[in-house]
Amino acid sequence: MGVVELNQFLDDLAMVKGVAGSTQNQALNALVFLYRETLEIPVEGIDAIRAKVPKRLPTVLSKGEVRLVLDNLSSGRAKLVCGLLYGCGLRVNECLRLRIKDVDHNDGTIWVRGGKGGKDRVLTMPKSLHERLESQRRHARLLWEEDRDTYGGSNVWMPDALDRKYPDAPDSWEWFWLFPAASRAKDPRAGGVERRHHIRSSNVTSWLKESLKKAGIEKKVTAHTFRHSYATHLLAGGMDLRSIQVCLGHSSVKTTEIYTHVLHAMAGKVGSPLDEL
Repeated sequence: MGVVELNQFLDDLAMVKGVAGSTQNQALNALVFLYRETLEIPVEGIDAIRAKVPKRLPTVLSKGEVRLVLDNLSSGRAKLVCGLLYGCGLRVNECLRLRIKDVDHNDGTIWVRGGKGGKDRVLTMPKSLHERLESQRRHARLLWEEDRDTYGGSNVWMPDALDRKYPDAPDSWEWFWLFPAASRAKDPRAGGVERRHHIRSSNVTSWLKESLKKAGIEKKVTAHTFRHSYATHLLAGGMDLRSIQVCLGHSSVKTTEIYTHVLHAMAGKVGSPLDEL
């Protein structure tokens, strides 16, 4: 089969089967990889009808709903993690990968190192979380000392192979996780070396599922919903789009503009003529 058949297949996906744009793109990428890398057959001139990519607005919680979710979380650690997701607009992995050195209580700042796109950014620490952050820091210190005294160190994962340049860093307190896992585990990326990891994102998913059920909120909420809510609430509070872009770490302000659509959709609700009868 050549380009003609490939175009027919991709057209069929879009026009007959009605797949999503992302599904068609995945099929296209798989076919190009198969032909170029496996079959070693050059593929040029693919010009299939493209499936439409729907423009969906993100789910956003009201401030009251955010409070309900936070209040119904079952543990202090869960409240702190989700508080940071909403209070700083963090992506879930940015939050879980925070190191001790990234939280500056003196300046009241939280540093996100190597976020999406490899960018760093600094955020204001929510004042309401200071006490919980101190408590979590003390908890992390106990695990770090346990690793030091029992195993000779935590051997945490280091970005950009920094452990080669700074051999002592993986066992240092500064580089230890703010949210360490309760137990050590083997790292398959490092040949099965045992080390202390941070807690998993699946933990956050479980916390949210339980909280949403207790709160009676039936919206489709994920950890990322807190980030969407953070941006929308900042915009509603009068912060300019450029500043929100910096806080979120977006490369382009066009990505941030989606929250103006969310805000307009929430504020510009049109009444139903049925209510006027």
